[in-house]
Amino acid sequence: MLRRTFLTLLPAALAAGCAAHKPEELLGSALMAASIGDISGNHAIFVATTRKRSDDPNKVFDGERSAALSFARVNVTVPKSHESGKIERKSRGNSNDPSKYFMASEIAGYDSETKFLLALNTDTAARGGRVMVFVHGYNTGFDDAVYRLTQIVHDSGYPGTPLLFSWASGASTTGYVYDKESAAAARDQLEETLRLLARGSARRIDIVAHSMGTWVTMEALRQLAIKGNRTLGGKLGDVVLASPDIDVDVFKSQMQRYGKPDKPFIVLLSDDDRALRLSSMIAGSQPRVGDYKNAAQDLTSYGVTVVDMSGVKAGDSFNHTKFADNPELVALLGKRLREDDGYASDRDVTDRINQVNHEIKAGLL
Repeated sequence: MLRRTFLTLLPAALAAGCAAHKPEELLGSALMAASIGDISGNHAIFVATTRKRSDDPNKVFDGERSAALSFARVNVTVPKSHESGKIERKSRGNSNDPSKYFMASEIAGYDSETKFLLALNTDTAARGGRVMVFVHGYNTGFDDAVYRLTQIVHDSGYPGTPLLFSWASGASTTGYVYDKESAAAARDQLEETLRLLARGSARRIDIVAHSMGTWVTMEALRQLAIKGNRTLGGKLGDVVLASPDIDVDVFKSQMQRYGKPDKPFIVLLSDDDRALRLSSMIAGSQPRVGDYKNAAQDLTSYGVTVVDMSGVKAGDSFNHTKFADNPELVALLGKRLREDDGYASDRDVTDRINQVNHEIKAGLL
């Protein structure tokens, strides 16, 4: 009986570490008018997704899988009242008020890679030639993924073009296995998306992946390495793996196949990540990279910079989204992504986060 209860509650508990909202409409029926002074930011989020189009046009994409990539652009506004690290979402029944909530105001679809790349190139050229690809984690609806990337871009001050790669998460509290298989089905399309970006005008492509999305990312990078293009023609910039939901031995094999990167991958981990602790239980008590206590000693030789976020306050009770919902950390992430000086800034970010940890433990923050 205890085992049955544990197995019933486990997926729901794990889900709390990724996305707290049920999938909802991304586009409202009508937006309230808001003055320019009520809006803190207006962000164009480009999208490549393996999700099927939803029957509800306001949801845009749902949790079912598509064999083909779809491309879009979503415009999202951030209210002036926004607090760093938070995503102000309207509750059901409340008005679509851009002065209070994150609001998607417009979406445009592209019926071909060529049209999508043309629009992306235009935006990238206006933003200094940088693109950041964000790959979300488990139990994440399309709306949650769009708003999370918007929040990361806004709070970090990322100057380049944001692109969401959204694989077909079912956004269900009991859907861990479905999501794992959806992630596996999406790795070729992520590779295709990265190749598409490399053919474009971007001079640098950064990748930020979270949780189960780090596994999709590592698989796509591994495939690129096997095919002889692991740096995307020299355009690959920072690779940030936040709270990786990857078996440690699997990660080692992925890194061995990829080879030691020219610029170390950045692994953000926390030994108090309760979501990954539960993921480890599902996997037969095999440690996950994101809460691996020996990571600094055991993984750095593979070409990664380990950043320990343990002790830093999180916005969720499972300590699984610290990289985005802690104001200090998301600001440091933005600082790293704005740098172009390679290894020195990697060390700087690590030292700054360690200093944040020290100040928290000393009661200074």
